[in-house]
Amino acid sequence: MATVTREPIGSLHEKLNVTIAKEDYLPSFEKSLKDYSKKANIPGFRKGMVPAGLIKKMYGSSLFTDEVLKTVDKQIFDFIQAEKLDIFGQPLPLDFNLTELDVNHPNNYTFSFEVGMKPEVQVPDLSKETVKRYKIEVTDVMLNEEIEKLRTRYGNMSEPEAVTGDDNVLNVTFIETDADGNEKEGGIRKDNSVLVKYFSESYRPQLMGKKKDDTIQLQLADAFEEGKEKDAIIHDLGLTAEEAGQKHFKLLITKVGMVEPKELNEEFFAQLFPNQEVKTEADFRQKIKEQLQVQWDAESRNQMHHQLYHILLDHSHMELPEEFLKRWIKTQGENNQQKTDEQVAQEFPTFLNQLKWTVITDKLIQGNDIQITQDDVRQYAKQQLLGYMGMDAMSEEQDWVRDYIDRMMKDRKYVEDAYNRLQTERLFDWAATQVNAVETPVSSEEFIHMNTEHQHEH
Repeated sequence: MATVTREPIGSLHEKLNVTIAKEDYLPSFEKSLKDYSKKANIPGFRKGMVPAGLIKKMYGSSLFTDEVLKTVDKQIFDFIQAEKLDIFGQPLPLDFNLTELDVNHPNNYTFSFEVGMKPEVQVPDLSKETVKRYKIEVTDVMLNEEIEKLRTRYGNMSEPEAVTGDDNVLNVTFIETDADGNEKEGGIRKDNSVLVKYFSESYRPQLMGKKKDDTIQLQLADAFEEGKEKDAIIHDLGLTAEEAGQKHFKLLITKVGMVEPKELNEEFFAQLFPNQEVKTEADFRQKIKEQLQVQWDAESRNQMHHQLYHILLDHSHMELPEEFLKRWIKTQGENNQQKTDEQVAQEFPTFLNQLKWTVITDKLIQGNDIQITQDDVRQYAKQQLLGYMGMDAMSEEQDWVRDYIDRMMKDRKYVEDAYNRLQTERLFDWAATQVNAVETPVSSEEFIHMNTEHQHEH
C-alpha cells in the first residue's frame, strides 16, 4: 500500500516522500505488457500474437519504468489534493537513480519531491493610501495639432521624386543593425510612415534629396526629438526607452510622398463622423476635443493603475520559499536543459516580483469576488473589432460581427489573454474605489515626461 509523508526542509519548503509497494504498480505493468503485445508489429509474428516474454525482453524495462512513475505521480498528486496543499508550480523530484528500477526484480521504492508552499499575504489597507488622479486638459494647441494630423492623414497624396522639405511623408522600413551598419540576423524589421518634420531639426538635412530605395544609418536617440512622436516610434518597434537608446537602425525609404491637407468642410467632417450632425468647424473641433479628452483620461487612468500596482506590490508583506523557487527556475530551460546559476540570478528578481503580484492579485480577486463572465469576453472582442475598424458602438450586433466574435471565442489563447486582461482591469478599477484619489491638474508635456521617467526607472 502506497504511503506519502511530508517533512519540512525550510520555511514554506517541504519534502514529500512517496513509498510504493509492488502491489501498487505490478497489475498495471502486466496489463501494459498484454496491451502492447496485442499492438506490437514485429517481423516473424502475426500482429497480436507476439509472446509476452519477448515483449517483456524487448520493451519491459521501458514499460516498467513508465508504470512505476505513473503510480508515483498519481500518489503524490492525490496526496496534494487530499491535503489541500497550496503549492507553487509542480513538485520537483529529488535525486533518484532510475537504474534501480529492475523489471526482473520488482521491489518497493521510495521517491522524494520538494514543494514550495504558497504564503499568507498581508495586503495594505487601501483606504489609508493616497494616489494622484492626473487631469490633462485639452488645450487649443493640442487640438490644433491633432486637427493638422488628421488633415494630413486623410489628405491627397502625391509622389515627388525626392525629399524636399519638412512636409514630405516617408514610408520607411526600420532595419536593426550592429554599430557598423550590418543587418542583424533575427533583428527588428518594421514598416512605418513618418513625416520629415518628426525628425530632429539637426537630423533633417541628411534627408533632403533622398529618394525611394535610399538608406540612412541612425540611432533613435539622435534622429528624433523627445516627445510623443519619438515615443510612438519606440512603442511601434516594441522597445523600451532604454533599449531604444542602445540600438542601431538602417532606415530604408520605400516611398517619398507629399500630402495636400484636407480642407475643413462638411465632406471631411462626414468622413470622420459618419451619421453624426457635424456641420460646422466649431462642431468638428468640439468632437475632436471630446475624443482627445477620452484618450487622455484613459492615459490618466492607466497611470493611476501604475500607482496602485506599486502600492500593492511594495506594501504587501509575504514570505516566499526562495531557495525552492530558484531550483524551480533552474529546471525551466529550453529543450529540458537546466539554466545556469548565472541565468537564475539574473532572472530571479523579475520572476519574484511577478510571483508576488500573482499571489496578491489571487487574494484580492478571491476576497472581493471579482469575476469575468463569457459575456464580458465577448463584449471585449466586439469592442476590439470595432476599434480596429474605426467604428462606433452598434445598437444591434451585425452577423459579420457575431461571426468574428464566435471565431475568437474558439481561440483558447485569445480567450485566456482577454480574461486575464479584463480581470486585471477590473481589479484595478476596484482598487481605485478604495484609495483616496486626489485630482491633480498637469500639462500633457509634464505627463509625458513623468511617464518617460517612470519607464527609465523600470
